Amino acid sequence: MPADPETGSGETPAPLWSSAGWLLLDMALVTTMQAIVKAEGETYPAVQLVFLRSLVGFVAVAPLIWRYRTKLTDLSNLRGHLFRVAYNSAALTFNFAAFAALPLALVTAIGFTRPLVLLVMAAILLGESVSRTRFALTAVGFAGVVIMVRPDAISWNMGLVAAFASVVFGTMAAVQTRRLAHESTIVLMLFYTVGLTLLTAIPAAIAWVPIPWDKAPNIILIGVLAQLGQYCWLQAYQKQEARLLAPIGYLSIVFSAFAGWLYFGDIPSLSLVAGAAIVVLTTVLAGPAERWFERRGRP
Repeated sequence: MPADPETGSGETPAPLWSSAGWLLLDMALVTTMQAIVKAEGETYPAVQLVFLRSLVGFVAVAPLIWRYRTKLTDLSNLRGHLFRVAYNSAALTFNFAAFAALPLALVTAIGFTRPLVLLVMAAILLGESVSRTRFALTAVGFAGVVIMVRPDAISWNMGLVAAFASVVFGTMAAVQTRRLAHESTIVLMLFYTVGLTLLTAIPAAIAWVPIPWDKAPNIILIGVLAQLGQYCWLQAYQKQEARLLAPIGYLSIVFSAFAGWLYFGDIPSLSLVAGAAIVVLTTVLAGPAERWFERRGRP
């Protein structure tokens, strides 16, 4: 049974294989959701899909919303919560638009740059100290991005713009979440669900494309898979250290590449594989490299 989301888990960490299994299941569910988003994104606007996804989540957590209604209406930093929801709404909408326009593996690989962008934004916006080692590895990571997207060979389109916009807004949401570190997890989660549903309702209504009954199951499945994936993710991270699970998370590009090949015939290019490998390595090695230089008295 998962720990109370408001208090966190005080249990002994679960075996790594158990948490890894939950994380891999999360990847499988989310990748399936992304494939559906890509398939349906050619017909339905991204904001409509985001609204319907959040609506399913809203229905799923409605009992918790009612239970914590007093805390949700008595927030000490309402403006901060609203900014967090707005950034997340933009990130998710751009992410769905990117999946509809680009190969799944490419969007996933571009998403790996979020920790690199977060490093820069945390230093600028939060005043966090960042060593020269991390900044150097961040620069190498962005070189990997250039290799991935191959600006000399790929014409820039709205899909690529949406993918990078998703990273930027997602990182801004992460920075805002750090600013709300004093809030309980349950309040952050529930306010996000309610806020996302309300914030995307009007844009979705304006851009609304009627959904035939035979398409409804696929659309509903987007929300169901997202909620199930979130449950699996929480099961993994509530009972195991993040530092042990983080490297496993990069296997999501394998899931995306396989789904892209299976459903859409997309074969990852050599440049995508090489660039993604550079981004992953710079992110994974940042901590160990920084500690290695610190032990030798270098910044």
